[in-house]
Amino acid sequence: MLTEERYNKILEALKNKGTITVAEMTECTGASESTIRRDLIALDEMGKLNKVHGGATAVAHQFIADEIAVSVKEQLCVEEKKAIARYAVNMINDDDFIFIDAGTSTGWMIEYLESTRATFVTNGIAHIKRLMNKGLRAYMIGGLGKPVTESTVGADAVNNMKMFNFSKCFLGTNGVHTDYGFTTVDVEEALVKMEAVNRSYASVVLADHTKFDKVTAVTFAGIKKACIITDRLVNDKYADATVIKEVMKE
Repeated sequence: MLTEERYNKILEALKNKGTITVAEMTECTGASESTIRRDLIALDEMGKLNKVHGGATAVAHQFIADEIAVSVKEQLCVEEKKAIARYAVNMINDDDFIFIDAGTSTGWMIEYLESTRATFVTNGIAHIKRLMNKGLRAYMIGGLGKPVTESTVGADAVNNMKMFNFSKCFLGTNGVHTDYGFTTVDVEEALVKMEAVNRSYASVVLADHTKFDKVTAVTFAGIKKACIITDRLVNDKYADATVIKEVMKE
């Protein structure tokens, strides 16, 4: 088994159990105890786990400081995002007044939208063009343009949203954590997401499995404020925190 594969096995086991022993991982990977110990030291130095005598424990959360560009995000977890988006689209009714957040997961929703009488509001610069090309009724939120997420954000965007009351909002997130809730990288983007949640009857967060146990700089909603659509859960504790739908559960 390659080093990267062992790392993934170790981290996956930690996500599921919280603690692991060297003996457990030698059995799981077929590697020697000395190899597993070296793996644990390396992962500890990377901040991926806490090495303890005889094994390792999971870190409380992983902090993400930087925003990844849309062009990069579009290449990540594509099949997972497609499955999540297909399920989310089925939640939309003809009489809905919907807010669709900027982002790659929500962008896939638009790809799967068929003819509908629902009305859409978005802060996604690419999203508004896709919605119009499908002949759907859609409004664009004005505000400060943020190139890295291809969105409009900030105080002006929030003020533009104050006239709307949404039946549902569909949001992306950078991180999901039971204590820190749903988080994003900067304040101006968080304000838009927060306003969407506050003005929606039902809030839905689209989050593939890589977003869990991650925290970024700004919380825009508590974990109980929205239900989650994900491809699969890596830790059952989230099922106790809010309503979750797994769309690719094995």
